[in-house]
Amino acid sequence: MGKGNVVLKQVKAPQKDCTGIPVALSDATIQQRKDKVLKKMQERGLDQLVIYGDVEHGGNFEYLVGYFTRFEEALLVLNADGKATLVLGNENLNKASKSRIEAAAVHVSLFSLPNQPNRSDKTLKQLLEEAGIAAGKRTGLVGWKMFTSSLEDNKKIYDVPSYVVDAVKAIVGEDQLSNETDLFIGEQGVRTTNNANEIAHYEYAAALASDCVLDAMDKLEIGVSELELGDALVRNGQHTSIVTIAASGPRFVKANMFPTANTVKLGDPIALTVGYRGGSSSRSGLAIREAAQLPEATQDYLDRVAGPYFRAYCAWLQAIHIGQCGGALFDTIEAVLPRAQYGWSLCPGHLSAEEEWMSSPVYEGSQEKLESGMLFQIDIIPSVAGYPGTSAESTVVLADEQLKQEIQKQYPDMWERMQQRRAYLKSELGIEVSEDVLPMCSTVAYLRPFLLNKDSAFVLRQGTEQQ
Repeated sequence: MGKGNVVLKQVKAPQKDCTGIPVALSDATIQQRKDKVLKKMQERGLDQLVIYGDVEHGGNFEYLVGYFTRFEEALLVLNADGKATLVLGNENLNKASKSRIEAAAVHVSLFSLPNQPNRSDKTLKQLLEEAGIAAGKRTGLVGWKMFTSSLEDNKKIYDVPSYVVDAVKAIVGEDQLSNETDLFIGEQGVRTTNNANEIAHYEYAAALASDCVLDAMDKLEIGVSELELGDALVRNGQHTSIVTIAASGPRFVKANMFPTANTVKLGDPIALTVGYRGGSSSRSGLAIREAAQLPEATQDYLDRVAGPYFRAYCAWLQAIHIGQCGGALFDTIEAVLPRAQYGWSLCPGHLSAEEEWMSSPVYEGSQEKLESGMLFQIDIIPSVAGYPGTSAESTVVLADEQLKQEIQKQYPDMWERMQQRRAYLKSELGIEVSEDVLPMCSTVAYLRPFLLNKDSAFVLRQGTEQQ
């Protein structure tokens, strides 16, 4: 896999192809989601789920409710019989009727902002009992993170505010309570695969992020400020799933993470990143036009860092397939881009949804099977001492023949975009991607290592041609 030579040459840039029109989740999709959760509850012998959400950790809550509660905490209590109750603060109580699944509502003012009016008639424990949390019931608590430590009792660690955990324990008892977040995001979790409607919902965001990064790349010139680049990265008022990065030169000056008035200078390392709810895109490279402008100490940047990274990226796209163990994909990247030489340490690929990183079946030794409907970020992060970085993070989905047919029938325009993206990868970049891969945006694998040169990018070529 990944055989062929990495060549930097003039290529046609991909076309921006976000439709600009978000796709809503259908009522049928929401019902399917609820049915999947209830089935998993039955399989695990759970009587009730208590699903937590807030602005940073709302994906599992939103999966059924359809929205997240911004600056307030919230709970969704779901019983095995399908009955649901929302537990909401002052400024979300009026949104209970907007829930995508039918749910009663209980007002808990403790979930509200500091110094707002508080209920004084019932304790939190009493209010949670009113919401349906009952003693003697096998109860799953769902935050946003499942724990996978080899040293801890992962089912007894809770990433939910302690005052909520304490109140739930006081009702059901510690022995009856367990962390069941993996029901949503773990192996065969309900959120790890997507139907055609969900893919269309996420494709809008993945393509939007891609278009924004391409715009920022095209805007990048000497003297352009990080603020101007940042303007190119955010669009349509959409909620971002990751910190937006437009950085030129040294990062985190005075601990700042956001774009500043700093301007692009010749030779600066550049980082551009934006993510929306369904995919993120990033590019890292250098503000130069040609290799001759590299400092003497890093003259071999293409051979040492950027070229091997691109080769590994191509290997990833060629190797991934439905039914593959995540550990096998991990091993493919380790063989092409050894950690000892290239300094990467995280999972070389992870699942995405409302969260930029939801979870990952791609880790060392993983026996988790890759499934149709999985939405992946290609996220390999080399770190070689003394050299600037490189990145072309992007989004793809795995699809078997049945899912492909459903996409083609229900969303023919999206299907055509996906086929055009596959054709671009083959004809312009020389990458024959796995048959199971459908690109979610147009810039998959499009990498300009020298960002002031808008015409050149890496391609994969057979033969003896050198980069």
